[in-house]
Amino acid sequence: MADDKKLTTRAVDFSAWYNETVLRAELADYSPVRGCMVIRPRGYGIWERMQRQLDTAFKDTGHQNAYFPLLIPESFLRKEAEHVEGFAPQTAVVTHGGGKKLDEPLIIRPTSETMIYAMFAKWVQSYRDLPLLINQWANVVRWEMRTRLFLRTLEFLWQEGHTAHATEAEAEEETRRMLNVYRDFMEAWMAMPVVTGLKTDSERFAGAVRTYSCEAMMQDNKALQAGTSHNLGQNFARAFDLKFQSESGSTEFAWNTSWGVSTRLVGGLVMTHGDDFGLRIPPFLAPIELVIVPIWRNDEDRTRVLETARSILADLSGWERRKTGKLRVHLDDREGMKPGAKYYEWELRGIPLRLEFGPRDLDANQCVLVRRDNRVKRTVTLDSIGEDVSDLLSIMQTDMRVAAFDRREANSIRGGITYDRFREVMEGDGAFVYAGFCGSATCEQTIKEETKATIRVLPDEEFRSAEAPETCLRCGAKSVVEALWAKAY
Repeated sequence: MADDKKLTTRAVDFSAWYNETVLRAELADYSPVRGCMVIRPRGYGIWERMQRQLDTAFKDTGHQNAYFPLLIPESFLRKEAEHVEGFAPQTAVVTHGGGKKLDEPLIIRPTSETMIYAMFAKWVQSYRDLPLLINQWANVVRWEMRTRLFLRTLEFLWQEGHTAHATEAEAEEETRRMLNVYRDFMEAWMAMPVVTGLKTDSERFAGAVRTYSCEAMMQDNKALQAGTSHNLGQNFARAFDLKFQSESGSTEFAWNTSWGVSTRLVGGLVMTHGDDFGLRIPPFLAPIELVIVPIWRNDEDRTRVLETARSILADLSGWERRKTGKLRVHLDDREGMKPGAKYYEWELRGIPLRLEFGPRDLDANQCVLVRRDNRVKRTVTLDSIGEDVSDLLSIMQTDMRVAAFDRREANSIRGGITYDRFREVMEGDGAFVYAGFCGSATCEQTIKEETKATIRVLPDEEFRSAEAPETCLRCGAKSVVEALWAKAY
């Protein structure tokens, strides 16, 4: 049972609020292995629903699932120079196996480009073998020094897509396509709006030609890199001799992409939607959409209230909803626990809707529905309960997305900001700041050192300001591009 002590409020300490919410909503717990986490059933249930929808989207765009080894020969990682330099500080290395020292150390995968493209090189001979569109659901290990549940752990779950193409244009199209798949999922299913765009060279994936990202604003106005898609060019194809015979008969190197999201999305969901009472889960991703809490005072009331509750459970569990399938309903018929304590517990866990009723409600053929997102109560007749529940859940999904979008826009700054004001904003509440950038790596690094803010993306056209900024945020030189600046997780 959840601790009944109130959560630290977001305003007092957002970080403490987040940790307490994750732990007390029973999403995850700390592992005996420092830096690792145990994902509990309530947290894994959210990840399963994310995974199911994303997997459908990947297959709808022509991808197939496969699985590759956890262990990667050290020599593989060294074949792509920028890649090994980028990941070397984070790698975990196996040096012994079966009681003996290994002839070659094995890397526990931090990502699988090297292993997968070595296999692609075996499978691809002709342009007829392309495109090769593969996705893997897996775990990876990155030796992080500062960890936080879901957001950054030594081991985490993710999917990594890897593709090979005959032309640069096809690879770029794939890179952008998968970025949009992520965006559609985050906005429609997570109710979490994102800004998409190109990463600067300093933020680019090690070994990629271009990296694109989905950046979401959390309630503390920090950015969360929620998903990335990389155009790898021919870098890995050259390193692993991934060649094919073109239609004209020439031998060419393939063009590759990779893209991924992880269990970090669960943390993003918590920080986008949670409130001072705990978790708030968008209905599409809630393992339980509706909890039924019957109320009684004596045995006579208990018998008839529970009989009706079980009837409602059976009826609603068969109710089919478009996009999300059958309603996911739970009956809380625990004995010896007051209704108020049950309400507190289910609110903490973020269940979208609560259905309450007692003897008087039965006499009036009604019940009370309580929305978790705004805690508004609504009395409805038992005759139309299926339609009312389904309608409310759809409304909540939309309302949560709109609220998150409005909050982001209210905390975004565009145009005319001075560097002194920018520093004040980043030292204070933070924001998404759209400002000019001269393209200088020196300017970018100096701003990061002075404010801890980074360029999250060079925004795609639809996110750019109506009037392009003319000068660089810091140095005042002519701006070559608009950048989105923010502190980030």
